Amino acid sequence: MQRPAYQNTNKGDSRKIAEFLSKDGQLLLPFLELICNTEQAVDELIDVAGKAAIEAVLLLSAEQLAGPKQPGKSHGVITWHGRQQGVVSLSERKLRIEKPRLRRKGRGAGKEVAIPAYEALLMNSQLGCRILSILMKGVSTRNYGPILPTMAETVGVSKSQISRQFAAASEQQLKALCERRFDDTDILVVYIDGIQFGDCHVIVAIGVDSDGSKHVLGLREGSSENSRVATDLLNDLVERGVQPDRPRLFVIDGSKALRCAIDAVYGSKNAVQRCRNHKIRNVLSYLPEDQKDQAKCAMQAAFLLDADKGIKKLKQLAKWLEQEYPSAAGSLLEGLDEMFTINRLGLPKALRRCLGSTNVIESPNSGIRSRTRRVKHWRDHAMVVRWVAASLLDMEQRFKRIMGYEQLWMLGAKLKDLAVTDTVDHTVKVA
Repeated sequence: MQRPAYQNTNKGDSRKIAEFLSKDGQLLLPFLELICNTEQAVDELIDVAGKAAIEAVLLLSAEQLAGPKQPGKSHGVITWHGRQQGVVSLSERKLRIEKPRLRRKGRGAGKEVAIPAYEALLMNSQLGCRILSILMKGVSTRNYGPILPTMAETVGVSKSQISRQFAAASEQQLKALCERRFDDTDILVVYIDGIQFGDCHVIVAIGVDSDGSKHVLGLREGSSENSRVATDLLNDLVERGVQPDRPRLFVIDGSKALRCAIDAVYGSKNAVQRCRNHKIRNVLSYLPEDQKDQAKCAMQAAFLLDADKGIKKLKQLAKWLEQEYPSAAGSLLEGLDEMFTINRLGLPKALRRCLGSTNVIESPNSGIRSRTRRVKHWRDHAMVVRWVAASLLDMEQRFKRIMGYEQLWMLGAKLKDLAVTDTVDHTVKVA
């Protein structure tokens, strides 16, 4: 029988989560918050969040004996000695966890030292029921803050240690994201797109460096059609190191306000590529079903041509559409030249495929939606922003380099040319 996806968690990832939670226990707050607003199974919470929480408690218990883990240093006669698998009983269920190992130095050297919290869970079956009830209480009453401290105190970890180790709130993670510095990161491409939850819009910016690696640059609550929000997001990127001292390629969703904000903050010499997927969706939205496939194929074929030929083909398509579908024709012609910026730069096909749309952002956006798909009620916009930030930070660890990253040096060379001459002439400017 195939194991559920959440049981296939990488051991290294689980270890990192547990170590982080032992310092900042309330990072679990948004995850428990999601459970409270959904019909998601409590069993899944116990297997995912509960596993990491219990491992964090065991780390705290081990620290009481051996002191904090510091490479090359030891505290007293008890030292850290790796990890090993273990099993904890929670009421009528068993949970596989990874626990730290301790050994004694000097007299009796090499002797294994038991972790008090783990031994307590093995010896006293009632503690498992207690741990389970604490987790259940957090789910049902939204009493998140005391969950990990209460669990730790239940198995003998001191209250003073808990108070020193656990941070105040999950907003610290959002703050960390919003204060990231990029002074030493060579950002070549900036993707900007939005995501919407109910009436709340969030703009997300993701950058790609010269090695093809992706970085979450920042986010702002608000729509990309709001010029103030778009300008504030870009000004924030400048303050954190993405300086307007060199041209970059901006890949955007087609927002007029965002397009103007780029010129205002970064200057008019930057290459701007409008998302082709957005353009296709916008045009097709004005067409009946029997016309959509033909129009879509014509647009996709035109995008493969040289800039001049491609523009000519799409103008012919717009002229044909104008007779019966004038709104579709108008949508097609709007910002047409910026549909072919990457063609005009002479970039190879593999690289154009990645730089021609905002899929780099839309894919993480899909991940955010999958994490929040069962949320029935967003209490406020702050909850939305916090969830978007937490999800992006989580997914960023698994970001892969963009397709065609080996050829990014060509984009870098073209962008350097823009610092001297405006080789990308966007003849259609958006007012």
